[in-house]
Formats: sequence, structure tokens, C-alpha cells
Amino acid sequence: MSKIHQGFTEVVGNTPLVDLQRLRQAYELNARLLGKLEYLNPAGSIKDRTALGIIRQAENDGRLKAGDLLVDLTSGNTGIGIAAVAAARGYRTKFYLRNTTSEDKINILRQFGSEIVLVDNEELFQPQAVHRIIERIKEQNPDAFYTGQRSNAANPQVHYDTTGPELWRDTDGEIDIFVGTVGTGGTISGAGRFLKENKPDIRIVVAEPTVGSLPSPENPKNPAIEGVHKVTDITDGTLPETYNTAIADEIIAVTTTEARQAALTVARQEGFFVGTSSGAAVVAAVNLARRPENYGKTIALIFPDSGERYLSLFGPDAEA
Repeated sequence: MSKIHQGFTEVVGNTPLVDLQRLRQAYELNARLLGKLEYLNPAGSIKDRTALGIIRQAENDGRLKAGDLLVDLTSGNTGIGIAAVAAARGYRTKFYLRNTTSEDKINILRQFGSEIVLVDNEELFQPQAVHRIIERIKEQNPDAFYTGQRSNAANPQVHYDTTGPELWRDTDGEIDIFVGTVGTGGTISGAGRFLKENKPDIRIVVAEPTVGSLPSPENPKNPAIEGVHKVTDITDGTLPETYNTAIADEIIAVTTTEARQAALTVARQEGFFVGTSSGAAVVAAVNLARRPENYGKTIALIFPDSGERYLSLFGPDAEA
């Protein structure tokens, strides 16, 4: 009976790392690509780790009791992770999401019993908008526990404790480049810090959206790489506190079209139905793999979630 897990929290993490051989052949690459399938976490994304880390730390600090309300501003995946962990631990949840968040994510949150408040996407274009919205959330929910995915140190710490060591273990330390994207920056900061401590010459690379792939006041409905944020040339105070700006050795800009096409290529070449943030990481990894100096190297990248969460954005006639 020792292999029977005792609930949700025991099955978070230890996701597979897969050699993407067909993708390598499709792009005619001379470097090895390894994809970490984070959508195989129990609630469907890498944010299950973040949620568990934040809630477990709050419990250890005595800040939560049964039936408490948890609140946050989220683009979907962290909210889903928090909602799932909360359901398994006896808490309630309420999330604020921009009104352009995919219906797929919103419907998943509702299945977990979460209360949803939609924020007008155009409000996010105003200076210091995120900080003002967070303050509003706290004012409107004075008795709730604000999980603070953008500022809570438990976010990058859980990736330092789990994601980084798993990558190191599963590659036997033979990892030369680590590629990810930034939502809150917890994954790249925490896992990247662990990897750099163990292999100082490893390169940490971030894929970010191009300026033309971001919504703007002039084009608020411009298709974005959902959950992936720009980390260069942005207003001071916009970056999450959980993102270590010193961690990345390189930042590669990716268009929404490139990210979506790459995600579809992964599905049709490897059979893994990944989301657009995964596609952005693939574009960056392919860029790196094509460089002569990376011949024969091992590049590991994160597949944060499943493409099922973006079907309403992809549409039925998407082309690779």
C-alpha cells in the first residue's frame, strides 16, 4: 500500500522530462531539446507547485485556518492551482482576472468553486495599475488571505526546492541551457538559482513577447501570449517582486504567432498538447539550438500548461 498517495499535495511535482527527438528532427537541430511536462501536475500546470508552496508556508506560519478565504490577482493558472490546493485543504477562493483571460481558464476556476471578478483589460494599461488593483483587492477583502503570487517569496522558493533539483537530477547535471518564460518569474528565478549554484556556467534564457505581440491602449484586443510577460523596456515597478532580474543571461523576443505555431508543432510532432507559453519557450530554444556555439549541447525548457486551456483562443482551424 506504500504507493498510494495521500491526497492532492502528494502528487504535485516530479513531472517527466522528455527528449523531444521528433521536434529536433523537424527543426533540423544539432542540440538536444528536453521538455519538462508541467501540465501533468494534478491541476494542470506548473502553478500547482507555486500554489502549494504559498499555502504550505502560510499554514506553517499559522496564517490560515479552515474555511478561510484566499484572494489574488491572476492570469488563470496560479488561480487554478490555488483553487485546487485550497479545495483539498478546506479553504475558499476568490480571484480577480482581466476580462481577456481565456474562457477555458475561467470555467475551470468556477469548477473548483472559486468566485470570479473580472477586471477591464484597459485598466491594466494605466500607470501603476497592478499595484492599484492589488490594493483594491485587499480593501474589498479585508479578512481574506492575499496569496500574493507576484510578491510572495514562497513562489520562487518552491521552484528552488523542487523544479531546479528535478531538472538537475533527471539530466544527471548534463544541462547547458535552461529556457522559460516569466509570468511571476518564480520558476525561472527559483529553478535558475538552483541550477546556477550547481553549474555556474549554465545559461538561463527567458522568452518574452515582442512589443507587437502585446495589447496596447491603441490595440487592446491584440492577441497576446497569455500569461507571458515582457521583462525588458517596461515601466519601473511593473515587474513582479518574485522575478530576479539578474537571473537571465539572455532574453529572446517571440511573437504570438510564432508561439502559437510552435505549440501546434509540438502537438503534431511530439503528441504533447501544450499551451502558448510552451510555444514561446520552444521558439527561444530553437533559436539557441541553431547557433554554432550550442552544437551538441542540452537545452531544457518548461512546458507550463496544456493547450486545452487556450482552445477558445486557438479556434478549430489553427494551422501549424
